[in-house]
Amino acid sequence: MNAVTPLSTTGYGEAIIRTERSAEYDVISRVTRLLRQADREGRSAEAIMAVHKNNELWTLFATDLADPGNRLPDDVKSGLLSLAAFSIRHGHKVLSGEAGSDILIDINMSVLKGLRGEQNA
Repeated sequence: MNAVTPLSTTGYGEAIIRTERSAEYDVISRVTRLLRQADREGRSAEAIMAVHKNNELWTLFATDLADPGNRLPDDVKSGLLSLAAFSIRHGHKVLSGEAGSDILIDINMSVLKGLRGEQNA
């Protein structure tokens, strides 16, 4: 994925450059936290917002993955595009009351493990 690398400054004037991977990890982590803190059946306002944010996240990832300039290997792109499609479809099922959000959390957690370089991600 080709996220923009943000540059921020600490209070001590030192520049901190975030890698694409750390920026992606941060956004997935935040959305996953929203999903985990909300009810898993998608009935509360917090759950609806969390699932909506998750759908937005995976839509952005899919857009980036489909970009001809994306340098990930084709097999990785294909796998992530399949995850994106599934996550978005399942998110709609959660919003319509047909499913719970546990699998969305599991998918995001697996991607986070992969970004951390953990085995069996």
